[in-house]
This record gives sequence, C-alpha cells and structure tokens, in this order.
Amino acid sequence: MPKLKTNRGAAKRFSLTGTGKVKRHKAFASHILTTKTKKRKRNLRKSAILDHRDEKGVKRLIPYL
Repeated sequence: MPKLKTNRGAAKRFSLTGTGKVKRHKAFASHILTTKTKKRKRNLRKSAILDHRDEKGVKRLIPYL
C-alpha cells in the first residue's frame, strides 16, 4: 500500500494529544472583538478537544501526526 499524503490545511489546524484525541483552536477570535467581553475573548484563546463525531474524518486527513 502506498504512503498517504497529509492534508496540509488540516495539519495546520489540528494536532493530536498524547491519548489520541484531536485538539483544535476555537473560532470567532480574529476580528470584531470590541463587542465581545473580556471573559469571552479569554476563553477563545484556549484550545478545545474536537467532538468525537468529527474525529474519524480529521484523523484520516492527518495520518502521521
């Protein structure tokens, strides 16, 4: 079987944790920040774990990460 190619767009957006879960960054943190509260902006800086329903598809895009 040939080697698989990593989807470079997905590789820049997702990473794997030590236990194999997929880590992602939160959306809505790039612009129009004046209307968002300090607490909301602070929480958007944190990373999040990808939902288990989306995990299989993303892991297929990043087979060697």
